[in-house]
Amino acid sequence: MKIICIGRNYAAHAHELSNAIPESPVFFMKPDTAMLLKNNPFFYPSFTRDLHYETEIVIKISKNGRHIEQDFAHRYYNEISVGIDFTARDLQNNCKAKGLPWEIAKSFDQSAPVGTFIKLDTLPDRENIHFWLDINHERKQTGTTRDMLFDFNQLIAYVSRFVTLRIGDFIFTGTPAGVGPTKIGDHFEAYIEDQKLLDFNVK
Repeated sequence: MKIICIGRNYAAHAHELSNAIPESPVFFMKPDTAMLLKNNPFFYPSFTRDLHYETEIVIKISKNGRHIEQDFAHRYYNEISVGIDFTARDLQNNCKAKGLPWEIAKSFDQSAPVGTFIKLDTLPDRENIHFWLDINHERKQTGTTRDMLFDFNQLIAYVSRFVTLRIGDFIFTGTPAGVGPTKIGDHFEAYIEDQKLLDFNVK
């Protein structure tokens, strides 16, 4: 399986990092070793001093496909969850300043905690899904999929032009505004529509 991550998919988040609004989806990839499941603890890596959380809706691909038409993209997923795209912001900024790729800041081991998946059909409004992150019982990030620049179907159609999607692949669909620093001892709890799907500690 592979993890495909969408960047700058919420205008407010692009603005908070002083990034331009993209005209088409921006994506990068994480290896399967980035996955952190079953609410296992996340261990703060020694190579960064500025680790940021980015809370995102995660789509699980349920059908193999490539060059998928947008009108048929809804057939390729039926479950979602919430995940954290951990980013070593100091490493990322250093790479950007040098014009280098910045996978080192995004793709490290355990950089993609993912919660329990739920069926889309159980949600009250598939077009307007609310999600949020609490750290140490304090609300840190909130978002709704209505504010995405590119919706789930647009993302699947675009990504599948370049990369074959396979059953079990994950797509992190972008983060809203409100990203911030992480520290050892933090307790993360992430929700979709009042359902707590992700719950882990930083050690």
